[in-house]
Amino acid sequence: MTRIVLASTSAYRRELLARLGIAFDVVDPAVDETPLPGEDPAALVARLARAKARSGARDAHGALVIGSDQVAVLDGEILGKPGDADTNRRQLERAAGRRVQFLTGVCLLASTSGREQVEVVPFAVYFRALSREQIAAYVDRERAFDCAGGFRCEGLGIALFERMEGDDPSALIGLPLQRLTRMLEKEGVDVLLQTRAADA
Repeated sequence: MTRIVLASTSAYRRELLARLGIAFDVVDPAVDETPLPGEDPAALVARLARAKARSGARDAHGALVIGSDQVAVLDGEILGKPGDADTNRRQLERAAGRRVQFLTGVCLLASTSGREQVEVVPFAVYFRALSREQIAAYVDRERAFDCAGGFRCEGLGIALFERMEGDDPSALIGLPLQRLTRMLEKEGVDVLLQTRAADA
């Protein structure tokens, strides 16, 4: 069975990958995520996904290594992880009533051959018109300070949205499973057959 490695410290990505029912190891990619001067958001997430996969492959000979990165974009500007309540409130006040684009880069690196598959998966969220009281209450309850955009769509954050737009809802959480499934198939790993074998 092919060894699969997730090069990420994100609990959200670990939980997402576990949905596919395949065995995998986790390593810390230790990659500097600072954008390069003039780097656009799509180029940034593609570069960082590739860098994380390459970092994770250093001690994972023979494995398929997954790297991923995500940014939220409003008016062409990247919204980072808020880190604290005040920043979280300001981000959500700015996003209220507007469309925020999420870009998730994913890279699957076959460490034996050196083949890399890299894609950027878009997903958009349309926020409701929200009062400051609603935003403050949300921030206090969910404290999503470690999430791009400052919310958890798999939790109470779903109540912030008017609608969502995109092909792969798992991309919004941080790892586009539909796209990753097709990448794995190209490297000979069928997650449905792997799952069936594991359940037998």
